[in-house]
Amino acid sequence: MLPSDTIYSFFLIAQMSTSVTANSLLFMIYIYTFLIQPQLKKPIDWIFMHLTMANILNIIFHSMPEIMSSFGVKRFLDNIGCQIFLYIYRVTRGLSICTTSLLSVFQAITISPSHSKWARLKFKLSTWIFPSFLFFWVINMLIYIQVIRVMGAKLNFTMVGQGYVNAYCQSKKMNMRYPGPFVSSMVIRDLLFMALMIMSSLYMVGLLYRHHRRAQHIHSSSLSSQTSPENRATHTILLLVFCFVVFYFLHNLLTLFVLYRTEKNTRLESISGFLSTCYPTLCPFFLMKNNKMISKLLCFLSNMKMTFSWRAFSG
Repeated sequence: MLPSDTIYSFFLIAQMSTSVTANSLLFMIYIYTFLIQPQLKKPIDWIFMHLTMANILNIIFHSMPEIMSSFGVKRFLDNIGCQIFLYIYRVTRGLSICTTSLLSVFQAITISPSHSKWARLKFKLSTWIFPSFLFFWVINMLIYIQVIRVMGAKLNFTMVGQGYVNAYCQSKKMNMRYPGPFVSSMVIRDLLFMALMIMSSLYMVGLLYRHHRRAQHIHSSSLSSQTSPENRATHTILLLVFCFVVFYFLHNLLTLFVLYRTEKNTRLESISGFLSTCYPTLCPFFLMKNNKMISKLLCFLSNMKMTFSWRAFSG
């Protein structure tokens, strides 16, 4: 194995370990909040939990074959294995875009002014969360049934032709055109949820800008120096949306280039895979920034460190 392959292998392991650990920690904190401290729970936490769960599944089912391949493992996945891994990866990636869009719309309605036309929807928001999750799962599972039909294990390692290829899997028939309904359903889903995500984000930016201008006009130190929890949550969600949109477009552009390129390039496929895992890797760290339980945990660990250091110094 080349030194560059070794470095890439450990990079993949580090990325997957970091992402899974961070998302799992965040997921467990939400579980702890709901079970032990229910007075702290908020409806939006359900959306955060769903997003972290989708991130965990996405990063595992995408990265495991890449890691095995980088260490030179042959025939890690057979036909059924390829179909399972690719199906779960594609479904969870679809869940990611749907859940991030829901998160953006949810927060936009939450912070909308009382005189806004969206204000009447605030009291119904919590009742929409679980039906939305069910809709997301059903629609993505139906869309990607096509993956099971067209994908299989790679038969040889020098592929030429247009089609999907990764470390262990490939389109069963290279140069095969995907059915129109399959492609159309993916495009419509992505355009719809991206449009909702971007429009709600622009709406939130407008609200934050007007709030900032109003605070400056009043010249109140209490308003200008303190940021409300809602505003902090909104900044975090806007950062998530921006991160998602950037990596989404970069990944899709490169994926289309690789898909319709006659000669396959493993480096380009690796870069495309890396871009697809950036969002689920960064997402939990954005969410942790404003999580009170994380702040308390870090404070507790800091106090423990100071206590042990003092005891060691005294001893």
